[in-house]
Amino acid sequence: MEPVEINAGEYYLRAFRNDDRINDIPAIVEAYADEDTNRYLERMGIDGAPAAEIFIVFMTNGWKYGYRFSWAVCDAVTSEVVAGIVIRDLDMKYGLGEVTCWTQPKHRGKGVLPTALNAVLGWAYGAMDMHRITYKHAVSNKASQRVAEKCGFTQEGRLRDETLVDDQREDMLLWSRLATDPAPDQLR
Repeated sequence: MEPVEINAGEYYLRAFRNDDRINDIPAIVEAYADEDTNRYLERMGIDGAPAAEIFIVFMTNGWKYGYRFSWAVCDAVTSEVVAGIVIRDLDMKYGLGEVTCWTQPKHRGKGVLPTALNAVLGWAYGAMDMHRITYKHAVSNKASQRVAEKCGFTQEGRLRDETLVDDQREDMLLWSRLATDPAPDQLR
């Protein structure tokens, strides 16, 4: 499948790229160099340009081979990469997937992810006939909790000692949103 572009008002979502026209490697490196991003998405292991390049290839292949959908969330005016969204662990037969996301530090608290993620979810439930998308985050990651709430996810449970944060075991909260759930009325 070819990558899908989504217009989310002030944000434009497109595939992550590294080609003769667009190079997202610096934005990815910058995002993962941030202490909070690295703390909560440590498993990604993006510690420089070579790892960011592999990340882009992995995201591109995800579209090509149907195992994940991913977007660079860009400012519609400047084209700056302000966030990233991935729906991974796709099971198209059952309409299942799990979302992960991040925001560039200087764009946090501006409603980027709720706006972009709600647009992605609309596409996933509509165009791709997905049924259930989950969202997990460390208990201490209050920003992720706010994103889940603003995007209409329902908290389902707590996964004990599911992750490491600052080399310490931490529980994760498990959320889901079904295609049949009402979309959020407004972004708070």
